[in-house]
Amino acid sequence: MDMEKLIQALKEKEKKYKAGGGKEKVVAQHNRGKLTARERIDLFLDPGSFVEIGLFAEQRAKNFGLTEPLPGDGVVTGYGTVNGRRVVVAAQDFTVQGGSVGSMHADKICRAIKMAQEMGVPFISLNDSGGARIQEGIEALEGYSKIFAHNIDASGIIPQISVIGGPCAGGAVYSPALTDFIVMIKGSNMFITGPQVIKEVTGEEVDGESLGGALIHNQISGVAHFYAESEQEAVKIVKELLSYLPANYLESPPVAAEEGYRRVLELNSLIPVQPTKVYDVREVIKAIADFGRFFEVQALFAPNIVIGFIRIGGETVGVIANQPKVKAGCLDIDASNKASRFIRFCDAFNIPLLTLEDIPGYLPGVWQEHAGIIRHGAKVLYAYGEATVPKITVILRKAYGGGYIAMCSKNLGADLTIALPTADIGVVGADAAVNILYRDEIKNAENPEDFRQEKISEFIELFGNPYYAASKGIVDIIVEPAELRNQILAGFKFLKSKKIKKSPKKHGNIPL
Repeated sequence: MDMEKLIQALKEKEKKYKAGGGKEKVVAQHNRGKLTARERIDLFLDPGSFVEIGLFAEQRAKNFGLTEPLPGDGVVTGYGTVNGRRVVVAAQDFTVQGGSVGSMHADKICRAIKMAQEMGVPFISLNDSGGARIQEGIEALEGYSKIFAHNIDASGIIPQISVIGGPCAGGAVYSPALTDFIVMIKGSNMFITGPQVIKEVTGEEVDGESLGGALIHNQISGVAHFYAESEQEAVKIVKELLSYLPANYLESPPVAAEEGYRRVLELNSLIPVQPTKVYDVREVIKAIADFGRFFEVQALFAPNIVIGFIRIGGETVGVIANQPKVKAGCLDIDASNKASRFIRFCDAFNIPLLTLEDIPGYLPGVWQEHAGIIRHGAKVLYAYGEATVPKITVILRKAYGGGYIAMCSKNLGADLTIALPTADIGVVGADAAVNILYRDEIKNAENPEDFRQEKISEFIELFGNPYYAASKGIVDIIVEPAELRNQILAGFKFLKSKKIKKSPKKHGNIPL
């Protein structure tokens, strides 16, 4: 056989294997409103940059009618670039046995993760699978365990991002859950036990969307980080997310176009002086950020805490901010989990932390106590205390009790503590303090309310301002709101060379 025939045979085999499950299955995928694995990769990666690995891989099992080869064993893997930056990608092919996971399928994904880890580049997983391949029995389950082990080993070394573009059920959910960020596309779902099993066990009628749809996991469970209306929007989200992240834990995030020092006059009126008046902390974040750009993470979950990425002076910064519009910005169980995981991600990947504090404390209530607010709230303390990246805390207004401590207080490792003139730092607010301290005097006063207001004014004069905290060395800088961005920018420029050596140990024991 001459070279021309060998090349022709290669091209024919490539064409056959790239066709996945065949035309009918591709049409069915399109009829579901979904792209194929290869179409997703083409949409995501820079044109012409994808290099496929394992095209000719086939399933190992030949039982229960699996006599014909399954092209690529139902997953497309390889590497390419996104906006010129290298990534490794694995896309499950639903047209081949419903994207079910067999031993070869799992091995291909594991090799992709290991390649990303060794090359120091992000790993992107495009999930669309019916679950473990029943025909392969225990080998399919072992395949999942291999994937999980690789996700865990790569955690904190490279960013791992999962996109859910279809079903993701049973044990399959744990690979995305072990990655750093999950993007769920409208119509996709994730659940451990499906509607049929739930009905058999509990008698409860439930559909896949209400059980584990994209909105459920973005709004209620907090499993997902982003909600996308379409595959195109999901790709846009992942691309923007990657633009804020380093390729690996040894590198710094990419530097973008820099916006320099500038006064932000709107901040002088944006934050109300009255402690009970609400405002949207997102507006404060945007006012501080370069070019007003804020990339929010988990926007739909636990909205009493706001997290996400901005750039200051062209450098990526992770922001954690209390949201006075929701639950007065209190920390509750969901907010604690949301914030602590984000803090730990930023610390793992050399992203400085900016904390914007306006908090009356932890959310009170019997349900919160019974559900473990003590344990969950401690995660925030641990995450901040563990983090070694540069940390700046800004006290915008209220900073009371345990909430003040949790939001990266000085002794939890804040490198700089900045306060606005509106800051009020204490165990409780002036109203509550006076009601406790002067309970008997108020009761016996000739005019109780006048007496109470007089004592409130005295308390505010003494303690309800940033100057008392500054006099004790707890606040480093008090600044006019319009100058806040400039102080933060100068602070991060100074802190860029920060180096900390932690006490030697295997690892701490975060209160999970």
